[in-house]
Amino acid sequence: GTRFAGAKDKLIFAVATPAAQAMATTARDIPIVGTAITDFVSAKLVKSDEAPGGNVTGVSDMGPIEKQFELLTALVPNLKTVGTIYNSSEINSAVQVTRLKDAAAKAGVEVVEATVSSVNDIQQAAASLKDKVDALYLPTDNVIASAVPVLAKVVNDAKIPTVAGEIGMVENGCLASVSVDYYELGKMTGEMGADILDGKSVPAQMPVRRQLDGELVVNMKTAQAIGITIPEAILSKAKDYT
Repeated sequence: GTRFAGAKDKLIFAVATPAAQAMATTARDIPIVGTAITDFVSAKLVKSDEAPGGNVTGVSDMGPIEKQFELLTALVPNLKTVGTIYNSSEINSAVQVTRLKDAAAKAGVEVVEATVSSVNDIQQAAASLKDKVDALYLPTDNVIASAVPVLAKVVNDAKIPTVAGEIGMVENGCLASVSVDYYELGKMTGEMGADILDGKSVPAQMPVRRQLDGELVVNMKTAQAIGITIPEAILSKAKDYT
């Protein structure tokens, strides 16, 4: 961090929350554009998404959680309860679960949580939820992501449809996602950096950006394994990540 700060660069790109936090504390007067950061506010990188106020801005990889919840309701028409498993010490995961609860509350759907602190807790957490929920939602969470194949086996055997935060989890056995596209996020980040270098704007006045639509992906092998028929409206738009 100090090496960058001392080099007096015109711009710093920082990938993921820890890197951005390290840069923000050492390079206070160099513009910093962060990417692959779920929540800039809770990471204390900006005052607000709308008006960052300091020398940091960027692109959030927060998934389109409202769209992900809509996908759950389309896949499970009589949805009453959604389970979610996440690592309670990951602030980014807690933020996503809060948004899920907001979306569920509006639809009159109950959310049942199971928190884990390491990969070793995941099978037990899945087992504790499987008889209580109609479907499962998994946020982009580092602990969960590393154990998706194990987790997917438990919930798929129990015939529970699982919507996940991003594409990699679907490739590893979850049913579906409306996933952020990291290539697109990279392009958005680059555009913000270019505007700063061109003198068009400064981080303090550049709202944090998010990808609002996302890419619809489905694992058809999982759909067959759990005996679910994917509605045509979803199939026609989705990419198959079996």
